[in-house]
Amino acid sequence: MARIQPEDRGETFTLIDEKGNEELYKEALRFQADHSDKWYICLYPVDQENAEEVNVQAFEMRPTEDEDDEVQLLPIESDQEWEMVQEVINTFIDDDGNFNV
Repeated sequence: MARIQPEDRGETFTLIDEKGNEELYKEALRFQADHSDKWYICLYPVDQENAEEVNVQAFEMRPTEDEDDEVQLLPIESDQEWEMVQEVINTFIDDDGNFNV
């Protein structure tokens, strides 16, 4: 299926929407696809951390060309990639709809 990141780093990311507003997101899950060397990351808004429902967003994650620990979060564009990401996410959702990593 996919290789899951072994430790929960709980990193936060600042995402900027199309209006230029900044919002903090927390890492829910990071994994590498079996069929490629691509890594994916799932994030949710920090202000939804204790909410019953959260809006999870998924991105392809690539290291920057700099020598620092920065990463680029790229949109997932193909339907095939979205289906694979959704399948991985679904493996962590229990019968009550809770996300368990």
